[in-house]
Amino acid sequence: MSIDHRPRRAGTADEIGRGPLSRAAAVVYRMLVLEAQLLLATLPTIGAVLLLDRDPSNLPLFVFALLPLAPALVAGVSAVRAATRSNDLAPGRYFFRAYRRDIGATLAWAAPVSLVLALLTFNLVHLDAVDSGAAVRPLLLCLAALVIVWSGHMLVLTAGFRFRTRDAARVALTQIVPRWGYSLGVLSLVLVAAFVVLVASEVVLMLFLWAFVGLLTLMARPVFHHVTKRFTDDA
Repeated sequence: MSIDHRPRRAGTADEIGRGPLSRAAAVVYRMLVLEAQLLLATLPTIGAVLLLDRDPSNLPLFVFALLPLAPALVAGVSAVRAATRSNDLAPGRYFFRAYRRDIGATLAWAAPVSLVLALLTFNLVHLDAVDSGAAVRPLLLCLAALVIVWSGHMLVLTAGFRFRTRDAARVALTQIVPRWGYSLGVLSLVLVAAFVVLVASEVVLMLFLWAFVGLLTLMARPVFHHVTKRFTDDA
């Protein structure tokens, strides 16, 4: 198992100036390109979410609709990491390259996760129709949180490493507690996303996908470092 290394393109060192204004403009440009690519990759999600009524019974369908978001986030994290190691102004190629490369590996774990979360959501929505259903709600919520956190770690491993799916699944499970800062960060981002949807709209959330990807990448730095040091030959 080895970490994914991407070579820098020769002759691009002077595309970004040395001044703070030039570098700030480059960051803004990269984020705008990233947002456009994320929106393009999540068009099926956007269309499905806009068509669904805001009814609790539609929550399982909403979860299924989020499936295209997984490969988009993986490609986004990979693109942000690659862009930070490069001085060129062509960030678009990083996203599309990572998306094509990792979509299969991402869906291999994201599709089962969507099914599990949809089933958990369905049960949570219909607990009131079951005797003593309230007693089961904390357990289902904890299971859902665990699946979400595990998925957050799988996202990092898929974006930065070339592990087999079953190996990545085991590594992600072992990282949940030791890398508790990132685990809590993933849950926090999910709660913030849910809050934005409730008080504003899904459209507002989609317009800030670039910020979520940037925060995920930033929070995942210790995870990348630890996994590289412990599980690869490139430490």
